[in-house]
Amino acid sequence: MANILKVNKPGDYLSHVGAESRHPLIGVIEFDKISPIPQSLNNYGVYGLFMHTNVPNDLTYGCGKYDYKSGTLICVAPGQIGGREDRGDLIEIDGWALLFHPDIIKGSHLENDIRNFSFFDYQVNEALHMSEDERNIIASIMRHIQMEIESGNDALQKNILVGYIDAMLNYCQRFYNRQFSMRQAENSDILIRFNALLSEYFETGLQTDKGLPGVQYFADKMNMSPNYFSDVIKRYTGDNASSLIRGHIVRLAKNALKSSGNIAQVAYSLGFEYPQHFTRMFKKQAGMTPKQYLKNQ
Repeated sequence: MANILKVNKPGDYLSHVGAESRHPLIGVIEFDKISPIPQSLNNYGVYGLFMHTNVPNDLTYGCGKYDYKSGTLICVAPGQIGGREDRGDLIEIDGWALLFHPDIIKGSHLENDIRNFSFFDYQVNEALHMSEDERNIIASIMRHIQMEIESGNDALQKNILVGYIDAMLNYCQRFYNRQFSMRQAENSDILIRFNALLSEYFETGLQTDKGLPGVQYFADKMNMSPNYFSDVIKRYTGDNASSLIRGHIVRLAKNALKSSGNIAQVAYSLGFEYPQHFTRMFKKQAGMTPKQYLKNQ
């Protein structure tokens, strides 16, 4: 069984790599100043942002291997596992890391807003690839956080630190938006594959055995995290993957209703467990019930 370091607070990780912990809820690491460092496979109870340009080939986050070496950022959230099991050796690593406990944003707008930063649930192969200017921006915010932590605590420090965290997360979102926009051909291919898999699901009758498909099913098929997959689809089409799935189901339902006129039969054939669930989705998507739709035909 792998030896896992429990990172319940930032200081747990900072102490392990030999960095000084100056605040109980937030910590910044400048790896160039402490490298080489011991490795660890970490069970995170904190949020973390890791920016590197050179990393070991076998560094993992979640179920994926970190195989990029030039200017990437990986974000982790409480409950995730990542890193590399300690083998007794030290490794050279550069870049920065920010770790912060959920308690530091408690009571602020970020306590709820942080769930909107879906990149915390991306897979490792969906890391953010940054330009030199973008890396400099992130490093600059890291330095400001570091200076604020070292300056001592007062009544305003928490608000200032939360402000820096907020700015960093918004910059990360901006950089991800840029990355999405630069990958139009790749995103188009994802959409094509998604549409093909969606059609295939119902054409082969999988709905009768597995029920209605969800975002997780298609993300798994394309070896992507559900959040990254959904974000790609939304940025390319303007609509989220769940809505596109429901739209496809309703189009199939309309054709089936025209042929049979039997609402319950159509509901079961599309994978609904109960006809009323089908009616609810149909009305929400089409603006009318299946019965009303049949009357208008």
